[in-house]
Amino acid sequence: MSTDWKGRCLCGAVQYEARGAAFAQLVCHCRDCQRASGSAGLPVVVVSAAEFSFEGEIRTYTITGGSGMPTTRNSCAHCGSLLFGTPQHAPDIVTIYAGSLDDPSRFRAELVQFTSERHQLDGREPGIAQHAGRAP
Repeated sequence: MSTDWKGRCLCGAVQYEARGAAFAQLVCHCRDCQRASGSAGLPVVVVSAAEFSFEGEIRTYTITGGSGMPTTRNSCAHCGSLLFGTPQHAPDIVTIYAGSLDDPSRFRAELVQFTSERHQLDGREPGIAQHAGRAP
């Protein structure tokens, strides 16, 4: 199996590739990631910035992140899909948002961070009805 990571936005205008193995795979539950993704937490694949490339027009948004330093979120300029981050505190990495991967089944969280900010938004609580397809 390839160690490369490939993905794209919803409309296909932006594609990216990271060559090589991931440094880490995690889920971040910080409020910034919740708000940026509109979900309970953001699954992230951490890769080498030197081995990352993308094609297409992106829109950037920079905010002070959980590190206390600026971090930039990159999304498709056309459809708005959130694709990857470039944190200033670690310029040698890129954080790929795993939902944009061509094969998201490769994602395997090794750790979860900012659990103090986790909310019940993810719906994986025992006793909640689960449906493989659209709920009836």
